[in-house]
Amino acid sequence: MKTIENFDFKKKRALIRVDFNVPLNSDFEITDDNRIRGAMPTIKKILSSGGSVILMSHLGRPKTGYEEKFSLKHLVKHVSKLAGAPVKFAADCIGNVPLEMARSLKPGEILLLENLRFHKEEEKGNEEFAGELAALADVYVNDAFGTAHRAHASTAIVARFFPENKMFGYLINSELENMDKVLKDPGKPFTAIMGGAKVSDKIMIIENLLERVDNLIIGGGMTYTFIRAKGGRTGSSICEEDKLDVALDLIEKAKDKNVRLVLPTDNVVADKFDADASVQETPVDKVPEGWMGLDIGKESIREITKIIKESKTILWNGPMGVFEMKKFEAGTKSVALAIAEATSEGAFSLIGGGDSVAAINKYELSEKVSYVSTGGGAMLEYMEGRELPGIKAIRG
Repeated sequence: MKTIENFDFKKKRALIRVDFNVPLNSDFEITDDNRIRGAMPTIKKILSSGGSVILMSHLGRPKTGYEEKFSLKHLVKHVSKLAGAPVKFAADCIGNVPLEMARSLKPGEILLLENLRFHKEEEKGNEEFAGELAALADVYVNDAFGTAHRAHASTAIVARFFPENKMFGYLINSELENMDKVLKDPGKPFTAIMGGAKVSDKIMIIENLLERVDNLIIGGGMTYTFIRAKGGRTGSSICEEDKLDVALDLIEKAKDKNVRLVLPTDNVVADKFDADASVQETPVDKVPEGWMGLDIGKESIREITKIIKESKTILWNGPMGVFEMKKFEAGTKSVALAIAEATSEGAFSLIGGGDSVAAINKYELSEKVSYVSTGGGAMLEYMEGRELPGIKAIRG
């Protein structure tokens, strides 16, 4: 299989699917450029090898065609600064304009195409649209892990036009390497921490992890579906009434597989979902009527951090509470700090999912964990054991 390391890019035009779906403020300024930075090693490698680069990405969810706020033209200056080279911009991603611009590219030059999703054919996985994108280049490189679980034209279909000249970029390679480390060769004990609001979002990943982990820690809103299933009182806490049997089934499966399933024992409850709410700590199964659990309590923090610090492999997906509000951040912050400490003692830690990544960044710990995944949904699906269209398109 051709790789970015062994391919000769000299005088070749490389079409790279990047994930430049970055947040912009009202002045169209980038507020978090991590995704753009993540693509830089691949871009720079191709340029330094004598190739030219054509970048394609989506941004946001445009409804019908062009929308100013979703135009990739707003990224040109920043991409140019990070790449250390001027960036040309094509006002469309297909048609004569990008085709002429691509054909006139010289080695070392960069062309950024307009938002792929301004064309409905992108998300539909349209082959003709993919063919027009393919006509721009000699080689295809997929480096957008965040969209690898989508069977879109630019991620799964376009690769068909490059049967011999297709490969992953550095970012996807490192994502797969780090996830495979956790899934296929974890050091023991292996602890997975699953947070977030809904059990329904995490059923498949939990089931897959039960085959591998020693400890499964449950936190966040989904806690209350488990607690209610066990007969506890959860007040006004978020709870999926139609998933109580699923929660009980997961508890039983954990027992059968000798996995320690850890639920919080106490929690911080509030009388409303608000930063100024009145709060109290209660046992997790005795939430007063009209109150809701918004974080784990001190006792739970002690137990969970102890388990994390004794682990050799740690996977974290989902916060312990509403960490965006100061009153409900203690659980998530404690977990983040415990993971960083365990990593410093030699554990391997993988952080994935938008909120967990946001927490790691909020507490400035991204350099103190082993790997922070760039793809929330894609990481979840890969961890569930599913085949991702964007990965399959390259691996065959």
